[in-house]
This record gives sequence, structure tokens and C-alpha cells, in this order.
Amino acid sequence: MEVEAAKLIGAGIACSALIGAGIGIGNIFGSFLSGALRNPSAADAQWGRALLGFALAEATGLFGLVIAFIILFVF
Repeated sequence: MEVEAAKLIGAGIACSALIGAGIGIGNIFGSFLSGALRNPSAADAQWGRALLGFALAEATGLFGLVIAFIILFVF
């Protein structure tokens, strides 16, 4: 296998972290919406936690994307 092909395959595998981030963000906001519809008075108190969960899930995906760019353009 050529080195360039291995770099492309490795970058593609590193980008698979974005799949998990998308699933995680969907779960976070789906659960928040479900809880907010059941108890609307508690929705404002939980909004900050939902945003924190979104940020952490998105950071995981972005770390995978950064690793993919490092594989492609540095090595």
C-alpha cells in the first residue's frame, strides 16, 4: 500500500468521530426536548446543561477532525 493511500484511509477513519458527535448531539437535544415538554417549568434550569453537553459532544467530533487534518497535511 502506498503512503498516500494510507494517509487518506487514516484521515477517513479519524473523521468517523463526527458520526458519534452527531448521534450524541441528537440524543442530547432530543432528551432535552422530551424533558422540557413533560415539565416546562424546569426547562430553563436545564438549558445550560444541554448546551454544556452539546459543547462537549461537538468538541469530541472536532478533535477527530483536527486529527484527520494533521494526518493529511503534516505527515
